[in-house]
Amino acid sequence: MEDKEKIKSQISKLGEKYKDSGQDLSSYLDGLLHQRYLTYWDYIHLDTLLSLQVPRTHFPDEEIFIMYHQITELYFKLILHEQKQLVDDKSGNLDFFIEKLRRINSYYTVLISSFSVMIKGMEREQFLQYRMALLPASGFQSAQFRMIEIYATPLENLVHVSERDQYSSESKIEELYEHIYWKKGATDVTTGEKTLTLKQFEYRYTPRLIRIAKQVKNATIYHKYLSLPSDLKKNESLVEALKTLDINANINWQLMHMGSAHRYLRRESGDIEATGGTNWKEYLPPSFQKIVFFPELYSDQELNNWGKQWVDHMLNPDKSKMK
Repeated sequence: MEDKEKIKSQISKLGEKYKDSGQDLSSYLDGLLHQRYLTYWDYIHLDTLLSLQVPRTHFPDEEIFIMYHQITELYFKLILHEQKQLVDDKSGNLDFFIEKLRRINSYYTVLISSFSVMIKGMEREQFLQYRMALLPASGFQSAQFRMIEIYATPLENLVHVSERDQYSSESKIEELYEHIYWKKGATDVTTGEKTLTLKQFEYRYTPRLIRIAKQVKNATIYHKYLSLPSDLKKNESLVEALKTLDINANINWQLMHMGSAHRYLRRESGDIEATGGTNWKEYLPPSFQKIVFFPELYSDQELNNWGKQWVDHMLNPDKSKMK
């Protein structure tokens, strides 16, 4: 009897749900009756997903290279999924804030640990040959990673460190974007000429990135933190989660790229250029860029030494062991 009453209640609720659609509930029930059962492979579009790896050469390891980058972009999408919820949240709920940060950090943990696929999972000789068929494409062109940065912190915190003190929150978005740090990584130091990699990226994504920056002006994750009451801003779990995100995104993730670059691009006769012509030795080290999403959480000394110890160990491992 209870089951019949439950079903009757559910049918009544369905009728309410669909009454404004122009069709009665019976029509929808007919559709449900004729609908095929859902399968796992249809739900996640498995066949399409597995068809998206299209190597440009015959080297087997190129397929690893493609799949790893596709997986990385899916994790970036997961991070953005959580960031957007944080930015849109108006409740000021501390538990919600911490939980979203925890999820973001869990995604970064997977990304960072998985980078061994890139560092140890391919033959260097194969990489150095198939990479020439990829020009001028580069992981530098990941728009989602740029979006993650923009959702996390005000654009003035992303201006190149050499020019950062010249700008503030009062500066125009377009002006800040023009001096964002990563552009120098794809610009010839001598001539000031932008690489084709950067030109392609700007043409494709500049309008979108500026639009996002305007949407989150005064509403980034950092702004969400700054707007909290003083007692909540001191919450240890929140502060730890924010600092962990900073270290994951702006130190550990960069160092994984450095490890990969050192394995594949370094040689005694002179370093090999990255596929997009980016100056990776100047662009990747976090101690050179000093990108910090949440600067209020650190002392001046911590900010001045940002990432330095990690990079010293990466560039001079033997020297580090001697200390």
